[in-house]
This record gives sequence, C-alpha cells and structure tokens, in this order.
Amino acid sequence: MMMASREGASKLVSSMMLVSRSFSTATARGIVAKEAVPAKAVGFNGDVVRRNIGEFWVRGSVFGLRHGSTASYSGKEQQQEEVKHSQPVAEGGDKAEEKNAIVSYWGVPPSRVTKEDGTEWKWNCFRPWETYSADLSINLTKHHAPVTFLDKMAYWTVKSLRWPTDLFFQRRYGCRAMMLETVAAVPGMVGGMLLHCKSLRRFEHSGGWIKTLLDEAENERMHLMTFMEVAKPRWYERALVITVQGVFFNAYFLGYLISPKFAHRMVGYLEEEAIHSYTEFLKELDKGNIKNVPAPAIAIDYWRLPPNSTLRDVVEVVRADEAHHRDVNHFASDIHYQGRELKEAPAPIGYH
Repeated sequence: MMMASREGASKLVSSMMLVSRSFSTATARGIVAKEAVPAKAVGFNGDVVRRNIGEFWVRGSVFGLRHGSTASYSGKEQQQEEVKHSQPVAEGGDKAEEKNAIVSYWGVPPSRVTKEDGTEWKWNCFRPWETYSADLSINLTKHHAPVTFLDKMAYWTVKSLRWPTDLFFQRRYGCRAMMLETVAAVPGMVGGMLLHCKSLRRFEHSGGWIKTLLDEAENERMHLMTFMEVAKPRWYERALVITVQGVFFNAYFLGYLISPKFAHRMVGYLEEEAIHSYTEFLKELDKGNIKNVPAPAIAIDYWRLPPNSTLRDVVEVVRADEAHHRDVNHFASDIHYQGRELKEAPAPIGYH
C-alpha cells in the first residue's frame, strides 16, 4: 500500500511538473479540474472565465492571479478552440451585442459612446467630439496666381491630371468625387508622416503641423466613406484606384522630400480643382441630372447636418472642407517660400 501511494504521489508530482512547463505559474494555478458545463464565456468585472467541456480556465485579477503569458497557450489549436467554444455574454446587453462582442483577456474594455440625446453612437471610425459644422461662408473663388517656376510647375501638373479625369468620368460626378478623394487623402498622410519622422530625428516640436496634416487626411478619407454610400465603385474603378494611389503616393513622397514648398503648392491647386468639381456637381444636382437623394447617415452625424438633409447639402459641406484645405496648403507653401519652417508658424488646428 505504501509503495502504491508513493507511486501515485510520484505520478502526481510529474504531471504537475509537466503542467508547469507548459504553462506560466499563474495559469497553472488557475486550472480548475473537471466541471462538465456547456462551452461559454462569462464576464467577471472585465475579466473572462472561459469554460470548455470537462474543464475551464480562470484568468484575471478577480482571483488574485496575473494574466497568463502568451506561452500559456498551445499555439493555434488553443486559440481556435477558444474561438469555437466561446460565446460572449454581455452584462445587461442584448443578443446582438452578445453575438458581435469580441472575447479577449487583454483587459481592453469596449467603449460605449452616446450622443447628446442619450442615444447610442453607432460609428467606430469617428467619435461625437470629432464632428463639426462646416463653415459655408468661406471664399470659394480665392486663387494663388503662379509666379515662380515651382508654382507654375505645380499648377500645370494639376491641370495635366484633370484632363484624363474629365475624359474618364465625364459627368459621373458621384464616381468622380469618390476617385478624387482616394487621391486627396494621400498628401496629408505623407506630409504628416514625414514631419513626424523629422520631429523624431531632430528632437523638436512640429508646431502642430503633424496633427493638422493628419487631420486633413482623415477628413478627406471621411469624404470617401460618405460618397461610397452614394456611388458604388465598379471593379475597374477599384483597380484604377490601386494604380493611381500607388503612383501618386510614391511621386508625392519624393516630391515632398525634395521640395515641401512645391508639394504643398500642388495640393493647394489640387484643392482648387476639387472646389471646381464640386461646384459642377451642385449644378448637375440643381438641373435634376443627378437625383438629390437623402444624405447618408454618416454624413449627417459627421457634419452635424439636420436629419432631413440631402445629397446637395453634403456636397456643399465637402466643398467647404476642400476650400479650407486649399488655404492651409497654400499657407504652408508660403511659409517655406519665406525661408521659414512650418514649426515657426502655429498650425491652423481645427480649421474647418
């Protein structure tokens, strides 16, 4: 009997050693043996108790344990098993939220945002504090007359890009706007990225210009998200976007490295062309050649438009945005022409 009990103890110790090798200390402590329950996940003050058939694993500060390390899992098989057998239970939530919730042990809580009237905010790509009312009183006719060689080169570069665009889209202004925004959202991202890297290299502030340019890129991307609700791109238009974006991104990247004053001036002229295109868009809407459909819900929330707004209202606020981008980029180019750096002039953050 003594021999048998010693052998059993020896087997128990060896099995525990095997567990400790496979899992971190906290995870090994968190193993609770054999409870035949259906597979589910239970919320526990932000921590998750995952139950599998025959056994369940416990992680989280609720039980005084640190989270298990990444090595605590047996690779993809364990992850697939968790995804397969875990169904999140939202505390007080409805069935739709339970189905769409994401189970994670990293402790990042899902944010619940509401509007001012208390209703749920349904957009994850932007938040209520990022919305604004567009300034429609901005001067749409302002133009920078090209004088220097770089200005003329920037001006005629943009004009040369307009000819194939007119030929391809003609009067399909919905698709034209969508294509335009895929290009217009690139310069702000490239400029902001390069200024970001410059700030890191030189250990200096940017004067707010990184945020200004990245906000411009995000604003242009929101234009695209809006017009995608109005005009659905065809397969060959998607292919064209991939080609144009690849060429334009690299060309603008090199152009900005060589001459920021040229790059910003070119974007200023590009925005002037955008104003012209949206003005023609409005004329077609007024003539009835394009149906003035209700404004997409994303546009109503992003620009704080009235609930009964139409496509025409959306085009007006987008055109106002382009006019503000025109001013910012011509201003940035003027700073460089005066032999100064952008950081020396306060960036127009929040200029809408």
